[in-house]
Amino acid sequence: MIPRGTPDIGWADLVFGLLRSVCPDDPAATQARIEGRWSGSQDTLACLSVRSGLDLLLQAAAWPRGSEVLVSAVTIPDMITLLEQHGLVPVPIDLDPETLAVDLDQLRRAITPRTRAILVAHLFGSRMLLAPLVAIAREHGLFVIEDCAQVYDAVYRGDPGSDARLWSFGPIKTETALGGAIVQLKDAALLARMRRIQSGYPRQRRMSFARRVLLMAALKFLARPDRFVLFVALCRLLKRDHDRLLYTAVRGFAGRDLLARLRHQPSAPLLRLLERRLLHADADRVARRAAFARRMLDQLPEHVQLGTRAYRHTHWVIPILSAAPDTLVRVLQAQGFDATRIASSLICVPPTSTRPQLDPARTRRWLERIVYLPTYQLVPEHKLEQLAQIVREVEAARSDAGSAAEAVQLLGDRSELIA
Repeated sequence: MIPRGTPDIGWADLVFGLLRSVCPDDPAATQARIEGRWSGSQDTLACLSVRSGLDLLLQAAAWPRGSEVLVSAVTIPDMITLLEQHGLVPVPIDLDPETLAVDLDQLRRAITPRTRAILVAHLFGSRMLLAPLVAIAREHGLFVIEDCAQVYDAVYRGDPGSDARLWSFGPIKTETALGGAIVQLKDAALLARMRRIQSGYPRQRRMSFARRVLLMAALKFLARPDRFVLFVALCRLLKRDHDRLLYTAVRGFAGRDLLARLRHQPSAPLLRLLERRLLHADADRVARRAAFARRMLDQLPEHVQLGTRAYRHTHWVIPILSAAPDTLVRVLQAQGFDATRIASSLICVPPTSTRPQLDPARTRRWLERIVYLPTYQLVPEHKLEQLAQIVREVEAARSDAGSAAEAVQLLGDRSELIA
C-alpha cells in the first residue's frame, strides 16, 4: 500500500535530534541565532508552536473582551479555541475554492466597530495575494495576522503588509523540526511583551522532545509500501482504525488544558534541530515537489482540483474535491493507496450566534468533499497514473449514477474490493 506521506525529515536529522536530547546545551544562545538568521531585524521570536505564538500575541495585545477577530473560514480548531479563551469572538470569512483566498466583499461587510484584527491562513501550500486584504485592514485600523504554517518554502518570509507572521515547523510540516515556530512582528513593543511573557514559562522537557523524535522515527520507518501494508493489516487484526491512529500520532497538542500545554519555552534540542533544518532548507526541493504535484493534477479533471487559480502554490498536501469522498477513499485504499479524509484537523469555522448571515456556507460545502491523496515524490510514476485513473473512474461513475451506492456498482470489478 502506498502510504499517505512520509515525514519531511531525514534519518540524520532524527539522530541529531535524539543526541541533542541528552547533551547539555544553551537554549538561549541557539534561540538568538535562529532569530537573527531568520530576519536580522530583531523582529522575530522563536517559540514552541504556532499556537504558542498566537497565545503570546493575544496576551501581549490584550484586546478588550468581546472584540471580534475576522478569520479565514478554514483553520485548525485550536486557533479558534485560543481566540475564545482570550474572550475574543472569531468571525469566519468565506473562501474561494479556486483561489483559496478570503472573500473580500464579505470581509468588508463583516467589519464592525468591535473588530480588532484579521487572522488569515494560507492553505495546503498555496498563498493568497494579501495586498487587497491589507489595504482594507489599513482603512479600518485592523491588525493583520498572517498564518504561514502550511506555506513554508525556504524563500517566502510573509507579506510586508502583515503585522504578524506565524511559521510552523511541527511534525507534518515542510522542513519539520518536530515542533517549534517563528513569529515575526512589526511592533517592537508588542514583541518585547511577548518575549517577556515567554521568558516566564517553564521549558519543554528534553525527554518529551526525545519521545517525539522516536515517534517520528517510527512513522518514517513505516512510510514504505511493504512495511505500511503490514502496519495496516495489524491494525485491522487488532480492530484499530489505522487512519485515526496516524492522525492522533502526529497531533502536536492532543488532550485537555490547551493553555497549560502551549505555555512552555522550546527545549534546547528542539531549538538545535530547528536551527539545523533552517540552515539546510532547500527551496529547490520544494519547487520539485510542486512540479511533481502539478504532473499528478494534470491527470485529473479540473473540477476536482482545489486552488487552481491560487496566487502561488507549493502543494504541501494534495487535496481534491470528490462528489463521493467516502466511496473514493474506500476504493483507493482497496487498490493500495492510503487516501484519507482526515490528514489534517482543519475545520470550517461556524458563524457566531449574533451574526448568522456570515455563515461560510460555500467553504463548508467544499471542505466536506475533501479527500487527501497519497502523492509525493517517492511514489512511482506508474502508480500515479493508476491513482489518477481510479479518481477519474470514481468521479465519472458518481456523476453518472447520482448516488454513492450506484457509483460503486458502476465501478464493476472495483466494487468487489470495497465490500
